[in-house]
Amino acid sequence: MYRCPLCQLSLIHQQNSFVCASNHSFDLAKEGYLHLLPVQQKNSKVPGDSPLMMQSRRDFLNAGYYQPLSEAVNQCFAAVLPQQSVVLDLGCGEGYYSNRLMQALADKELRLYGVDIAKTAIKKAAKSYPAIKFCVASAWHLPFADQSFDAALKLCAPCEPQELARVLKTDGLLLTVTPAPEHLLEIKQQVYHSVRLHSDQVEAILGFAHQQRQELKLQLTDLPADMIANLLEMTPLAWKFKPEQKRLFAASSPTISLNFYLDLYKKA
Repeated sequence: MYRCPLCQLSLIHQQNSFVCASNHSFDLAKEGYLHLLPVQQKNSKVPGDSPLMMQSRRDFLNAGYYQPLSEAVNQCFAAVLPQQSVVLDLGCGEGYYSNRLMQALADKELRLYGVDIAKTAIKKAAKSYPAIKFCVASAWHLPFADQSFDAALKLCAPCEPQELARVLKTDGLLLTVTPAPEHLLEIKQQVYHSVRLHSDQVEAILGFAHQQRQELKLQLTDLPADMIANLLEMTPLAWKFKPEQKRLFAASSPTISLNFYLDLYKKA
């Protein structure tokens, strides 16, 4: 499954390491994940989300507020995946959606791989969910062999379409989750004089043909102040708030709209 991020040759599992024919070697961490992100593929000294953003997201997701989104993802995959499938979770973070997908599809022979550029997130994911194979890597240089996966999940994560098409099998499936127009509308109204809504257009992804769309609309009400604070911190809007603004907004207990598009594509 894995290929060397330095020379693109196959990686062979040898004891506690993965080694290629060029003798590049990558050790399994004690938590069970692989670090396949060479320094030349990093975009910063510590790439990925900040520790505060990751902790806020972990606390918010574990409280169950995004569980309907997870269930919609699981139902979509349950309907389209064959009995034996290998699935990639791209930008998997701490593994919340990966783990719930694995549990929901327990009746299928599913092998699940998660990849993220944030080492701290992958370390937490691997420790929490040992049945899933996690690695630290760049979405622009996926460390997997050609045509490795039956399907991939891209949940609000950036990627390189050609790389994604490369690692998917012929007729492989891609499920994307993106913000729909009203997503976090009330938060945007706090920081923008004129709110620009997310697009409702289906994204054209090079190498893929769109199959179907599902829209998910939810409203969060009576959220505790600490959970509103967590939701703020896990979004790109957090930096637009001053600390006092965050506190006042969290204390006001607003209703917050969640709005997502789930789009299913097939490799063309």
